[in-house]
Amino acid sequence: MIFLILMPPVFARGVYQTDKSFISEIYLNEPPASEAIMLLGELRGAVEEILGHPYAALRIRYWKKDGRTTWILDEIGKTEPITFGIVIKGSKIERIKVLAFREIRGWEVKYPAFTAQFTGASLKNEKLDRSIDGISGATLSVWAMTSVAELALYLDQHIKINE
Repeated sequence: MIFLILMPPVFARGVYQTDKSFISEIYLNEPPASEAIMLLGELRGAVEEILGHPYAALRIRYWKKDGRTTWILDEIGKTEPITFGIVIKGSKIERIKVLAFREIRGWEVKYPAFTAQFTGASLKNEKLDRSIDGISGATLSVWAMTSVAELALYLDQHIKINE
């Protein structure tokens, strides 16, 4: 009985889809070369404001083709990073997916019933234009997903302005 109770968190951890597989799926097995955005000056400050903490890397990779940008971003849930794949088209979220989950709780954010809330979301005053319903016991994972969604939308706008 104890084994059955402890089993779901153990199976919740792991890589659900690799970055490479996600990119290939989005671009129908013809992915573009990745590009990078350097986090310097005001851009770094904006990224840190969106996330609520310093961003560890100096650059963020993205893929751009057919009017879409695709971002692979990590954000801390409670103590471990969660890897998300986010696709932006027309300044709106087309798709968001949990690619890798390393926490012991909060894994429910991976389900399409939850991620569907983000589809069509855009930025309004640097925040999502809609409220995202939480999941009891997964608050930090929900916050992480919301933060990366806002970040991907912001970065998409940034590269469009600077083209």
